[in-house]
Amino acid sequence: MANGFDPSTLDSLAPEMRAMVQRRNSVLAPSYRLFYNEPVEFVRGSGVRLFDSHGRSYLDAYNNVPAVGHANPRVAQAVCEQMSRLNTHTRYVTLPVIEYSERLVSLFPEELGQVIYACTGSEAVDLALRIAKYETGRQGVIVTRHAYHGTTTEAAAISPSLGPHRPTVRWVRYVDAPNPSVEGADAGTLFAARVRQAIAELEADGTGFAAFIADSIFSSDGLQADPAGFLKPVVDAVHAAGGLYLADEVQPGFGRTGDAWWGFVRHGILPDLVILGKPMGNGMPISGVVGRPKVLERFGNDMRYFNTFGGNSVCIAAANAVLDVIEDDHLLDDIARIGRLLGEGLRNIARDYPVLSEVRGAGLFYGVDVTAAPESQEADQDGAERIVNALRERRVLISSSGPEGNVLKIRPPLVFSDADLEEFLDNFRAVMEDLSK
Repeated sequence: MANGFDPSTLDSLAPEMRAMVQRRNSVLAPSYRLFYNEPVEFVRGSGVRLFDSHGRSYLDAYNNVPAVGHANPRVAQAVCEQMSRLNTHTRYVTLPVIEYSERLVSLFPEELGQVIYACTGSEAVDLALRIAKYETGRQGVIVTRHAYHGTTTEAAAISPSLGPHRPTVRWVRYVDAPNPSVEGADAGTLFAARVRQAIAELEADGTGFAAFIADSIFSSDGLQADPAGFLKPVVDAVHAAGGLYLADEVQPGFGRTGDAWWGFVRHGILPDLVILGKPMGNGMPISGVVGRPKVLERFGNDMRYFNTFGGNSVCIAAANAVLDVIEDDHLLDDIARIGRLLGEGLRNIARDYPVLSEVRGAGLFYGVDVTAAPESQEADQDGAERIVNALRERRVLISSSGPEGNVLKIRPPLVFSDADLEEFLDNFRAVMEDLSK
């Protein structure tokens, strides 16, 4: 795992932390991994700050789940009030779930008019795949070569970034993600050609083509954002083959990429199904699939789908409060403005430190390539991890990602302010200066 704690270095930790990690390891399965060379214990959060057990403040420039900030008081109040009033499933008529659903779908193009709720992004991905396969009568799914879409058996099968021991199935085909930095203006056309080739392979072996799924900023494929619009040829290819386009908006959604509520809007495309997750409830377990009513109709009528906690009253209250904060505090405008400044600041630093070979992103979601030497294209995972851990020492949190683990991943809560941005860029520049000595 990129930016993971190495258990073999346990003895190098301070006694208190070493004892805590040992206790953790004794009761949590090995699949629970830790960040950073030196793990950090957090006891509370507020806005874009996390606080450790010694009361020290850390600037969070990584966590997208608390979209409107850690321990947001409006979300907390909504959850507490609803918990004290009613918490039940969707088989009773409850006005809040109707009102929230109306509000949610109003944020989408009018063609996407209905929603189904689940609890996690993985569940929502699993559900979207079921819908697509049932609607098309075919099984084949196409994903990018280092994608991540979840941890259920079905979602893990389309998440090659989980590694070689993930479930492997014959109905998945992998294609290289678009790379506008290398492919230039032809990136969308070339990507669509790869998708068409994968469709042909699925049709030829009798599997048939059901769906293509991607998140519109290719978070796990090293982050690809510009130029906006490069996904349109893929949608056309998918629809021409009778398949469905599934937009995984778990990471780029809710304004993350700036200017619009959803990442796919930047590309001028219209998906058939949209998958929502983590940021939707600011950490409360709620997710959903928003789709075209005609696509959802046959599945909804024929299938016995019910999720006891999907769309429960308390999580709906949290999700509604998230929309309140984004709208009342005009966060979309702030994300677009501060995101532009973030991109400019990162590029200014990269000009002074050429091992930061490329800066890509949109809104409050940026990736920075770390390479072995100036003008080198050789990925430097160790260099990326040195930067991540040096920032952690300065109590600034980011992580790394990408197929080769060399892409710095900068993705703060949406309430990131001008002062937060200045603090982040000052520390980032100081780290690069220290590491270049």
